[in-house]
Amino acid sequence: MVELKQKVAAITLIICGLVGLEIQSNFVSTRTSFGKEEPYWINEACTTRADRHALSAASRVLVTGGAGFIGSSLMGALHEQFAPEVVVGLDNFNDYYSPAFKKARAHRLKKDFGRDVVAGDVCNGSLLEDLFKEHRFTHVVHLAAQAGVRYSLNHPLSYVKNNLECYVTLLEVVRKIDPESRPSLSYASSSSVYGRNKKIPFSEADAVTNPANLYGASKFMNEQIAAAFHHIYGLHSVGLRFFTVYGPWGRPDMAAFLFTRAIELGKPLTLYNKGEMRRDFTYVDDIVSGIIGSMQYCADAAAVFNLGNNQPVELMHFIQTIEKSLGTKATMKHKTSTAEIKETYADITKAQALLGYAPKTSIEDGMAKFIDWYQNEPRRHAFAGGHFNDRRR
Repeated sequence: MVELKQKVAAITLIICGLVGLEIQSNFVSTRTSFGKEEPYWINEACTTRADRHALSAASRVLVTGGAGFIGSSLMGALHEQFAPEVVVGLDNFNDYYSPAFKKARAHRLKKDFGRDVVAGDVCNGSLLEDLFKEHRFTHVVHLAAQAGVRYSLNHPLSYVKNNLECYVTLLEVVRKIDPESRPSLSYASSSSVYGRNKKIPFSEADAVTNPANLYGASKFMNEQIAAAFHHIYGLHSVGLRFFTVYGPWGRPDMAAFLFTRAIELGKPLTLYNKGEMRRDFTYVDDIVSGIIGSMQYCADAAAVFNLGNNQPVELMHFIQTIEKSLGTKATMKHKTSTAEIKETYADITKAQALLGYAPKTSIEDGMAKFIDWYQNEPRRHAFAGGHFNDRRR
């Protein structure tokens, strides 16, 4: 009974978040220029603090989820592009997927770039305070989260703890810093927030009222909480709705890794909803460029941006791309799932206009790079383990 009450309370918390706060939905309106209406984004960039957000060799950056796929890619890119004074990762190395995979990424960051990933939990407020006191961060990128759509069906409380409790713990630490020296704050949201929205492509101006799964609901709650912290404390933030990220060192629970491995081993692919789905697959380097843009963006708002490729791919074309690279045909089995979104498609107009975001990697080029990494990684099968497989039984 206690466990049931906890689950009910957890789900109620998320639902209350969805209906109880009004996030800024008027991201875009129109204005007239030379007799024509054109988009006008409400949260235009501020000017008085812009220089403070610029990345440089003097920057000091915290990346939560630093041993994760996107986090480790970001840390490497920051080192190569800006050589910041400090780039520190924080990761709890949990076993949702192989901890060995995460440790391998952390080892690579240390070996190739001299950057460290601290083992610890974002829910640990004392640890966060110590890290902020030691490093006086100028930029914070919060990527640590409980990922996965189908995993949320059987592990709802993991999403409440990792995606809500830990998130608020971090925001509490950041908001207590004097506004004149607060770091810029970017955090990972997800395309899953759009849920069962019918309008395509998905735009930040769309109302978000039809969650399809607990993961997407928890990510939309992040945006709601950010809006509340901006209203109450004046905390500026940038939420990034990622669209199906893939590439070298990618997560083993995502389609690129799952499908490539299954085809390599001659195992059947599990396709949901008859495989009649489209995904806006976005290469990791393009996502990282968008994150870097967001780190240097300043607006007096809890801003939200789509980061996608703006080119949705039919799932069967995605599979055929893998088959061609491997020289092997896939076998398939079909299941149904009400948690799956049929199509994701990012309207990236806002990110293009305000972040200078310009994705450039086709699915063919991106998957060629992923498969080249995959085939040359001798530990790839060891990296495929983890509790995310529980949802597949």
